[in-house]
Amino acid sequence: MEDIMPFEFRQCVSILKSTGKKAANVRELRELIQTVSDDCIFHHTYQYFLKGHILEYTNDFAHWVGKNLEESALSELLSNIDPYDFLEIHDLRNELGKVIDEYLAAFPEPREAMAGEEFHFNETVTLIFPVGIKARNLAEFFTAMRYINTASIYYHFYEARMRLGGGVDDFSRWVEDAFEKKELAGRIRAIDPFMHRMEDIKEHIIEAIEEEVKTDMEVIDRCLTNM
Repeated sequence: MEDIMPFEFRQCVSILKSTGKKAANVRELRELIQTVSDDCIFHHTYQYFLKGHILEYTNDFAHWVGKNLEESALSELLSNIDPYDFLEIHDLRNELGKVIDEYLAAFPEPREAMAGEEFHFNETVTLIFPVGIKARNLAEFFTAMRYINTASIYYHFYEARMRLGGGVDDFSRWVEDAFEKKELAGRIRAIDPFMHRMEDIKEHIIEAIEEEVKTDMEVIDRCLTNM
């Protein structure tokens, strides 16, 4: 086997930056979604899970609409939007606007948020850096996964899906490219990023890797026994 490129674990830290813009109702939210920067849309959608929010929602817009405005129908529609289905922020922005426009056509007088509960549009400066851990085989990868934090899980499992496209994450790509373990890669990719907390995703990946390592060890034991 050719030399295997080690998997280098990285993580990201986001520094919040306010845009100074806020919305008090769905109509104002719609207008500002159309004009804020791509970085702002990215923060409120792709980076939602980095904040450790509850799984009832999948982006900040749906969260605010559901929790602060109690517009549950619109909240559900916004939560159904998968940002990883879009190659460009522009297309995601248009889909958000389309969903809100259709809702406003049916319910033209949206509720007002209480004072202090407006939606505040923010951006982030994201810093990405190595954590000083590398894995050269699945056993090392299994051990490393037990110690990395959720910021690393976010970078390699969530952020990578936008970076690599096609629903591919860094973990599954490495095990497939380095070891040609397509079935294991498929199991990792099948973990739904919207149905699990990052801690649970970490545990699911650990379980899949542990099972694969045990299988490999059993094969080695049988080969040694038959020698």
